[in-house]
Amino acid sequence: MCGIVGFTGSQNAAPILLDGLKKLEYRGYDSAGIAVLGDEGIHMEKASGMIRNLDAKIQGGAALPGLSGIGHTRWATHGEPSDVNAHPHMSNDGKFAIVHNGIIENYALLREELQAKGFQFKSETDTEVVVHLLDLYYEGDLKKAVLKTVSRLEGAYALGILCADQPGRIIAARHAAPLILGVGVGENYFASDVTALVAYTKNVVYLEDGEIADITPESITLYNDLGKALEVKITRIAWDIAAAEKGGYDHFMLKEIMEQPNALKSTIEPRIKDGEVVLDDFSLSDEDLKKINKVMITACGSAFYAGSVGKYVIEQLCRLPVEADLASELRYRNPLVDEHTLLVVVSQSGETADTIAAMKECKARGARVLAIVNVVGSTIAKLADDVVYTWAGPEIAVATTKGYTTQVAVMDMLAVYLARRLGKLDDQENKKLVDAILQFPSLIQRAIDLNPNIQDLAEKYHGHNNLFFIGRNLDYAACMEGSLKLKEISYLHSEAYAAGELKHGTIALIEKDRPVIALACYEQLFDKMMSNIKEVKARGAQVLAVVLEGNRQIFAEADDVLFVPRTVPLFNSLPEIVPLQLFAYYVARANHCDIDKPKNLAKSVTVE
Repeated sequence: MCGIVGFTGSQNAAPILLDGLKKLEYRGYDSAGIAVLGDEGIHMEKASGMIRNLDAKIQGGAALPGLSGIGHTRWATHGEPSDVNAHPHMSNDGKFAIVHNGIIENYALLREELQAKGFQFKSETDTEVVVHLLDLYYEGDLKKAVLKTVSRLEGAYALGILCADQPGRIIAARHAAPLILGVGVGENYFASDVTALVAYTKNVVYLEDGEIADITPESITLYNDLGKALEVKITRIAWDIAAAEKGGYDHFMLKEIMEQPNALKSTIEPRIKDGEVVLDDFSLSDEDLKKINKVMITACGSAFYAGSVGKYVIEQLCRLPVEADLASELRYRNPLVDEHTLLVVVSQSGETADTIAAMKECKARGARVLAIVNVVGSTIAKLADDVVYTWAGPEIAVATTKGYTTQVAVMDMLAVYLARRLGKLDDQENKKLVDAILQFPSLIQRAIDLNPNIQDLAEKYHGHNNLFFIGRNLDYAACMEGSLKLKEISYLHSEAYAAGELKHGTIALIEKDRPVIALACYEQLFDKMMSNIKEVKARGAQVLAVVLEGNRQIFAEADDVLFVPRTVPLFNSLPEIVPLQLFAYYVARANHCDIDKPKNLAKSVTVE
């Protein structure tokens, strides 16, 4: 995954492109580059590493004069991070420059064909075939050359194209990769994410798959892949640039942890009406709902762990069989899915490639698809039969926090909503659960405030190279997310295990002073967890326990304790994750890691 941005107008393009790239750096930061069209043709500069390297090289954009241009920040897939492999890529004659997010799957065949025609390749990337195809097909008609070029591409792409013969004109094209147009006054833009645009305009156009945008300072014209003109539909962004800035925090991740109470309020309050969970965007009729005999949940990464929480809660309240499947596995299975299956698809970005593929596979077999996403107008949102938006706001840090907790909150609400419609909840139980959901924002705030010693505990544990998380039932689902948070931003080896599986091999890994983070908030199984804690303590482990507020029994065994505020037992995993998010943050900080942009990772995985 990469980030691309484009601008055309009456201002110097490079500073605007550079600013946009900084907003998109969470999408990749192996290298960056900018190309602008000036009086003497296309000028391009690229630099390995963080965008600040490019910033210094082009003096904040002053060294690249020109009124239209394109920019790119890279997460490498084909070819190592280097100046040569960085985008933009330029044609041999200097007529074209392009930027690309995605993967061209047939690039090897195209490269061989183009080399036979005399085109010289400078990089190891798949992208370079695109710029040479444009050069091959261009005979003065840019639109025609673009249409011919994209017709040859297989895979995923969001493209930005600059042509030296066409001053003031940039082209954007999309297939299976996010791309958004910004509509200004006397200037227009494109970008991979609205975060790169909101400082300049709140009016955007969401490109659909197969669409091409011909952009000048005064106009935006859309075409489909056959060249037919399309209607331009402008959408107004509801949030402003302050939501995409750090707001005084040292890192976006910490800011987003602290934003969780407000994010949950936005997720929940519009959906509780007269004591009932109301999902207005879920259009499945009562008759069709009663035909559902299985729920499948699919996602990747943290979204999958949110789905794992949903499995426990939906199964318990609705008394339906529920499967939670990694999308990267489900897409290659021969799943037992039909018109009686409700598929719940979870994704923060709505652009996760494996999740989209799994979703299409199940939908083709007749499944009804409900998407839980954050980004309005994303691919998953458009493909689903129904969408519940989390409304978490922009999330910039690569490691998700408020994205995850709002997904869990939607899962909890979905479980109550379905159970109520299926006649599985009486009025009294429904009231108890709805009242608990309404308390989620204050519950999360309490979870943030309850453990002022987390930073001290992080200092104690940060020097260990291997840590283990254990838990049972909903605690196990929270374990997986807690472990992921720690490993992805602190680079420590951390694994989550079902505590009941310790005797089946895992306990062989426990040795003197090995940190074990034991989640014991699911009180029905607290005694079982105490036995597991004793097992690892007997083998020399240091135990950091996570328990419900007021629990005193844990002090008999644990070395250190984190507390979680009490709620309905089925909803424990929501507040439980908050101290683990903070623990991961402070461990990574103690290890001097790049918390918002951990190495080798990107925010949204839009390629396989």
